[in-house]
Amino acid sequence: MHAEGIARPLLEKIGADVDQLRARLRSELEGRPTIHGVAADLRLSSELRTVLDTAEKEMSKLKDEFTSAEHYLLALGGSNVPAAKLLKDFGVTRDKLMQGLQQVRGSQRVTDQNPEGKYQALEKYGRDLTELARRGKIDPVIGRDNEIRRVMQVLSRRTKNNPVLIGDPGVGKTAIVEGLARRIISGDVPDSLKSKRIIVMDIGAMVAGAKFRGEFEDRLKAFLKEVTDAQGQIILFIDELHTIVGAGAAEGSVDASNMLKPMLARGELRTIGATTIDEYRKYIEKDAALERRFQPVLVNEPSVEDTIAILRGLKERYEVHHGVRITDSALVAAAVLSHRYITGRFLPDKAIDLVDEAASRLKIELDSMPTEIDVIEREIMQHEMERQALKKEKDPASKERLKKLEKELAELKEKSNALKAEWQKEKAILEEQR
Repeated sequence: MHAEGIARPLLEKIGADVDQLRARLRSELEGRPTIHGVAADLRLSSELRTVLDTAEKEMSKLKDEFTSAEHYLLALGGSNVPAAKLLKDFGVTRDKLMQGLQQVRGSQRVTDQNPEGKYQALEKYGRDLTELARRGKIDPVIGRDNEIRRVMQVLSRRTKNNPVLIGDPGVGKTAIVEGLARRIISGDVPDSLKSKRIIVMDIGAMVAGAKFRGEFEDRLKAFLKEVTDAQGQIILFIDELHTIVGAGAAEGSVDASNMLKPMLARGELRTIGATTIDEYRKYIEKDAALERRFQPVLVNEPSVEDTIAILRGLKERYEVHHGVRITDSALVAAAVLSHRYITGRFLPDKAIDLVDEAASRLKIELDSMPTEIDVIEREIMQHEMERQALKKEKDPASKERLKKLEKELAELKEKSNALKAEWQKEKAILEEQR
């Protein structure tokens, strides 16, 4: 019942309490007699032999090539051994296991010694954007209607229906796809896109931990099979599209782009890509076959006016997160000043960063002591320590210094109290506005 195996998700799918089952199983095993030392003649019991034989028959019925954990569970579910009775106590029967297996495995078969890597590939290596939009986890997208409409237009084509969003980093390419996901949930899309799911493909998760040659290809094949099995209900989104060129490639193996090309050509996959202009030129344009499969959609940097509109749409989310009120003039200043002074980055990303950073700083200053008060408090502490040391001295110079120090200390405390009063006043005003 290891987390990465099939047994746990299969038992959880049919409603069994896996942790309680594990605890019961452990207590049953601990209550049985143990043999110490070297056993000369160990043999399989007839019950265990029957379970193993039944597991092989289950493997044949499911047209698998290797026996796996699910075959042993099915064999136990249909037998009368003590372990089977324990499973029945938790509501695990052969019929329920078969139903759960259909959901967990789908149409996948056991064709190698590590079949679990290919089960529920969409859940492991993908993220459902439409589900996130349904739960309100995606920020509102403002002022990108033309680009979203263009993406919908390309997706609705019969062939070459794979848009690729090309633009500078930070102009909001991913936000356009998130905006499309929000539109699908609200039903503001053509009939050909209604009730579709947008799945973000995580190439990094696929490559990570693929130790053996062919393991990455198996994972990608399983993922793409689940997408095609959905019969057009899934739109794939590959952020940083250039990463698929060379992903998983090693000597004698195939990279991700070469596995995607035939499916894109046949129209079996509807894919949205996103990449920067430089990466598109460097990787995608060099591969003419891959470039031909995609339809470019250029995403330009929004104007300062458009950026202000985007910031106004996001304002509420940032106010809730930081617990501060953001004025409209602050949004205008963020857009104008970031455009004027921050070079090498693009709107709206740099303007959003300014608002986020300023709100974060204000939140910290309100929740903890402001920097000005903190500096004065540290000075007071140093003066207090010096005063304690000077009190023990009897010479005239020390006494003179002590008098001067007392005066400085009184001034610092007065300044600190004034700043603290001002801070508390500001804090009270903000609490009222919340």
